[in-house]
Amino acid sequence: MTRSRQDRVLAILVRDGDWVTASGLADAIGVTPRSIRSYVTALNARVPDGVVVESGPQGYRAGPDSGSAVHVGDGGTPRERLHRLVRSLLDAPDGIDVFETADAFFVSPATIDADLGRVRGLLGGTELSLERTASRARLRGTETAQRRLLSRLAHEETDDGSFDLDSLRRTLGERSVGAVAFGPFKDDLVAELTELGYFVNEFGIGDVVMHIAIAADRITRGRALDVAEADDAAFRAEVGDILDRLTRRHLGVVLGSGDRQHLAALVLTRVVAPGATEPAALIRERIDPDVATAVRDVVRRAAAEFLVDIDQEDFVLRLSLHVQNLRHRAREQAWSRNPLTRSLKTTYPMIFEVAVYIADALRGLLGIPLLDDEIAYIAMHVGGRLERSRLSAQALTATIVCPGYYELHELLRSSVDRSLGQALDVVGVETRVDPDWASIDTDLILSTIAPPVMSDRIVHIQPFLTDADIDRVQAAAGRVRRARRLARLRAELERYFDPAAFVRGLDGTGGEDAVIRQLGSLLVDGGIIDDDYIERTIEREKLSSTAFTDALAVPHAIGMTATRTAISLGIADPSIAWGDGRVQVVAMVAFSESDRAAFQTVFEQLVEVFSERESVQRLVRRGTSFGAFLDELAAVVDG
Repeated sequence: MTRSRQDRVLAILVRDGDWVTASGLADAIGVTPRSIRSYVTALNARVPDGVVVESGPQGYRAGPDSGSAVHVGDGGTPRERLHRLVRSLLDAPDGIDVFETADAFFVSPATIDADLGRVRGLLGGTELSLERTASRARLRGTETAQRRLLSRLAHEETDDGSFDLDSLRRTLGERSVGAVAFGPFKDDLVAELTELGYFVNEFGIGDVVMHIAIAADRITRGRALDVAEADDAAFRAEVGDILDRLTRRHLGVVLGSGDRQHLAALVLTRVVAPGATEPAALIRERIDPDVATAVRDVVRRAAAEFLVDIDQEDFVLRLSLHVQNLRHRAREQAWSRNPLTRSLKTTYPMIFEVAVYIADALRGLLGIPLLDDEIAYIAMHVGGRLERSRLSAQALTATIVCPGYYELHELLRSSVDRSLGQALDVVGVETRVDPDWASIDTDLILSTIAPPVMSDRIVHIQPFLTDADIDRVQAAAGRVRRARRLARLRAELERYFDPAAFVRGLDGTGGEDAVIRQLGSLLVDGGIIDDDYIERTIEREKLSSTAFTDALAVPHAIGMTATRTAISLGIADPSIAWGDGRVQVVAMVAFSESDRAAFQTVFEQLVEVFSERESVQRLVRRGTSFGAFLDELAAVVDG
């Protein structure tokens, strides 16, 4: 457990890339600052001649040798031994001898017996079982299920769910044919798929190549897949030809028909999408009618529920194809990893929430709840569709003040449109040397002359726009957008917080359900929600954790059925466990139908405030009462 916590400290420091205080790390891990200091000492001991973690007046940050310490181990930690034991079982069709394995691992037979118990726990939901006869232990199950287990081991070698060559080598062994040419194989596969006209999902290609490497390794051990049934919807001969050619070239392995068909299906359902030039009619022909109908209905409901512009034919078409592939993966329990899941959830919580709604609505079609990684891919579809609308909504109005001299003002406007057109909408040009400054009501004023009184929205620029001018205008636009956004947030939050629904000293021993019931009961007492809303909030939490930052959870129900929008707030000091992490602030939000338009503002901006570690510490330490918390929140919002 101690080593696991050390790894979590290192993972936080590497991810943040900046100084983090001991108390901040302690809150994130759920230990004392004193323990953090001991973990840092142990981490630095992993690389005796290097610096894994730097220490300073501002706390700790990842050092130049942090990467070398991530996977350093002595070969004997419980997780490392468990993974080694599973690999031994997978490589031995006739099973392993407990006593011989204990000698090989330099541990007692009793330790191996205990590890075998942990293996049984690891096999839950894998369609594999562990048989024990006297001193021999053997895995029972299909070859496909055994490969999935190998894939799981490889992913567990990394803390963030992403995949790398080192984790593959640790799983398959340094001499495995599958681990030798990972990089060149991937490059050639991407190039050939692109040449065929496909868009390639770079976030998933590494995971698929890993499955190909595992297949190559198993084939060399005489464990090829049997011939699969034909599946014209998932299998295309051209992709199978590519895979067979590349495995021969890079790995020296010949794919049988079963592996060839299985791997081609993986490629087609995980990492490729139709190219931009493929006609919509052809894409539509590849989508099952029940999938198209279900997706169209869900998208229409999501657009109405969240007031987002996604009910468009091109979006529905692309998402339908994705969902069809997703249904195939759900049947095979072959999930795709997404290294952007955490950042998408933290940076775009509202978009992620729309994706959760879509995933939940499609649960009947797919036959299974989705993991966060798969929800994140739906969020990427939603975010891509909303990006244009978001940029348009964020454009600020501007007036150019440039006294007339030949076509100078026209040239300047052309330069501004060309360099800043996505951020600014120039709605007027003043060519007088003495304009009526008070009558200019645009968000920004770009002036080549000095105004009588300076303000934050006036930016002095040169008649011939320079790079420095562009930087100053963009910085001013950013300040205006942030000020406007935070002003809305402060007004909304002060309106929705309720002094009677404030808890200091949350106790997380009963888990998320108990905390949700505690905070929800305060809203029930106020006549804002009923008990059913609490139960639906608990069900929503099971779909995907609402811990959107390292410090904040925002539990809520799907469906805006509260009598009015209100927030029940709880502060935990020290932090409490929530999902896979820990939080210090829980804001249970009940939204009403009449406040539907406020959903995005409250949701996203609340997450933004609590995404900054220093702000969280300030709010938690000083927010000893409801009034003190609101005062500190206002101070944080106002900067």
